[in-house]
Amino acid sequence: MIPLIIIGVIVLGLVAWFFSAYNGLIKLRNLTQEAWAQIDVELKRRHDLIGNLVETVKGYAAHERGTLEAVTQARAAAMAPGLSPAATAKSEAALTQALVRLNAVSEAYPDLKANQNFSALQAELGATEDRIASARRYYNANVRELNTKVESIPTNFVAGMASVTKAEYFELDGPAEREAPKVSFDPAGGSAGGSVGQAGQAAPLPPAQPAPSPIQDAPAYPQTPPPPAAG
Repeated sequence: MIPLIIIGVIVLGLVAWFFSAYNGLIKLRNLTQEAWAQIDVELKRRHDLIGNLVETVKGYAAHERGTLEAVTQARAAAMAPGLSPAATAKSEAALTQALVRLNAVSEAYPDLKANQNFSALQAELGATEDRIASARRYYNANVRELNTKVESIPTNFVAGMASVTKAEYFELDGPAEREAPKVSFDPAGGSAGGSVGQAGQAAPLPPAQPAPSPIQDAPAYPQTPPPPAAG
């Protein structure tokens, strides 16, 4: 009787664990999908703002046709439906690069930079970029947790039965990263201004000059003759 009770308890424990693991995987999958939906909303807003930005720039720099067409084409590619997170990241990176060139063009037009609509669109676009970055971090955190469960034993067996698979990360490649300032190595041993020598050490200082002696190097003054002796 006791062995049957023990077996029954073990079976009930396994069943409870199975349902817990199954529900946990489904919850993580739903959270990941919900996080991606939030990214999609922000990306659509980004695309709308960029479209308005292009129309504003056209009013001041219509002859910058090549740059404007590049942004328009990159925006259309990013708005294509059914893109995976990896494909979306690639298309958004291309759109970002085109947008950088558009912003560089706008610097040559003071009237455009002073336009209130242009400034408002840039500010709103910056705020949208921040929301995308925040949503991306939340999404990737859920993806990491989901993928860990899918790949780990024993939950990977439950994932197979629940048809829960790994999700793709959303990694945006922005403009080229700023390079750290490089130190110039002078083969001649360095120059003035704090340069660095060939071996990576600070350039040697000139030999210290001895401090002037207060006696030997004192300036010579004419000596005053002694007073005549009293007669």
